[in-house]
Amino acid sequence: MYLGGIETGGTKVVCGIGTEDGELVERTSFPTTTPNETLNQIFMFFHNKNIKAIGIGSFGPIDLNKESKTFGYIKNTPKPYWSQLNLLGELTKRFPFPVELDTDVNVAALGEMKWGNAKGLDSCIYITVGTGIGVGAVTEGVVLHGMSHSEMGHILVRRHPKDHFKGICPYHRDCLEGLASGPAIEERWGEKGEDLIEYPELLEFESFYLAQAISNYILILSPKKIIIGGGVMKKKKLLPIIRDKVKQNLNDYVQSKELDKLDSYIVSPGLGDNAGLLGAIALAERSC
Repeated sequence: MYLGGIETGGTKVVCGIGTEDGELVERTSFPTTTPNETLNQIFMFFHNKNIKAIGIGSFGPIDLNKESKTFGYIKNTPKPYWSQLNLLGELTKRFPFPVELDTDVNVAALGEMKWGNAKGLDSCIYITVGTGIGVGAVTEGVVLHGMSHSEMGHILVRRHPKDHFKGICPYHRDCLEGLASGPAIEERWGEKGEDLIEYPELLEFESFYLAQAISNYILILSPKKIIIGGGVMKKKKLLPIIRDKVKQNLNDYVQSKELDKLDSYIVSPGLGDNAGLLGAIALAERSC
């Protein structure tokens, strides 16, 4: 029997089945449209598959408090039609096996720790920089939860002295996501981010904000590996600049062997674009 994985993003959904060794047997993706249409496509994909459990990593915010009346719901998301959807309830109604739910970035962190660039470690954080900015964390082998899941993509950052962009986050304007996400890049310069790869000011602003965030995550969580992916991070010039700025920010205050080799500490996903999907499969395995 196989394990199922679902990664629901604001733009697309990825579904797959795989083995307990992290081998993907089948994979598909389709646009995230209305809940009914999207859920029906999910159900069709898994129909008659030999599955013993499914893990799902979803965009959020999600209610992950098992004592809450809205446990498993997507809460006040900016994604049209999806707010207050009982996502876990809809899935458990249709599937006759265990279904486990967490955030998309939490499961990506779990996948990277099990099969990717954090394999063999007991802590890591996973950052995605794309349509939004999300951060998931695993500490001592456990996915980090509290009163809810963390929202580290919305931390407040110092403004770059030359940056006068108001920010696009509908809740905070100039939080990290409001200043450094893919849509923020497009609104700031009026062009798609991929068309601005060589633009020095883009690299300067993005690295400035993302390095601040990573420096804060290091100081607060002390992860053993930092993995950063997403569409914006496909700009290959960006990661080395971020590493340099993190080093400047920390200024040798934190002493560790990991920070002596930032090129192997702050890295791209080892699982590539399948980090979320394989992480969802790893989450499913935990329920068996």
